[in-house]
Amino acid sequence: MGISAIKIKIMPSSPEINLEELQSKIKSLVENQGGKNKEYVEEPIAFGLKAIIAFFEWPEEKELEQLEQNLKNIENISSIQVIEMRKVA
Repeated sequence: MGISAIKIKIMPSSPEINLEELQSKIKSLVENQGGKNKEYVEEPIAFGLKAIIAFFEWPEEKELEQLEQNLKNIENISSIQVIEMRKVA
């Protein structure tokens, strides 16, 4: 099977959350579930709140829904949204 490029917007629960620590937890989860981390970017939202935009490769044979659920279960994440998914290989 192939590889998909995934882009997910991850919203922390408040502006006071340490985004570096949160990003580290997200990277570990993605790699432990079979993904390959590419890039993480902070996107300003409003009033000091910043979202994390995660870019990573994901094997097509693995269900993305399980990763989404596990991301939602990380402490200090209020929501996630898949904003782009495309086949790369």
